Amino acid sequence: MSESASVTSARSTGAIPSDTITAYTILRVAFGANIMLHGVSRILMGHEAFLAYLTHYFEHAHGIPAAMLSPFATVQPWVETILGLLLLVGLFTRFALIAGGIVVLCLVIGTNLAQDWLVSGLQLIYAFLYYYLLAHIGENGISIDSMMKSK
Repeated sequence: MSESASVTSARSTGAIPSDTITAYTILRVAFGANIMLHGVSRILMGHEAFLAYLTHYFEHAHGIPAAMLSPFATVQPWVETILGLLLLVGLFTRFALIAGGIVVLCLVIGTNLAQDWLVSGLQLIYAFLYYYLLAHIGENGISIDSMMKSK
């Protein structure tokens, strides 16, 4: 029996999901909360404070026009909040993982241009988590996506 068939079967009989599905769910929820809270904290910080942080961070970065920072400071917190929330609840999970991976790719480029090698290295962990969750999306059995498929 395939993993998705066993998930549907487990749901209909009330059986407990496999450890693999449970582990995937824990990782997806924790990662979604992490990404969402990045965005929420920046929204609560306020646009001007986040923009001031970015301006200072990228003041010596070559190749990043200062005019891009204000739009980025406006959009990025909302993107993180929305993508994180989608991952947290397991809704449009594939889209959220692909979009989040693209966001991290952009952040890696920016931090490398700022020559912040430590942060860039940490961002590779996020890139790997996006990869892992996307590569194993068949294990996304405890999610809104999964509930919508089983109807």
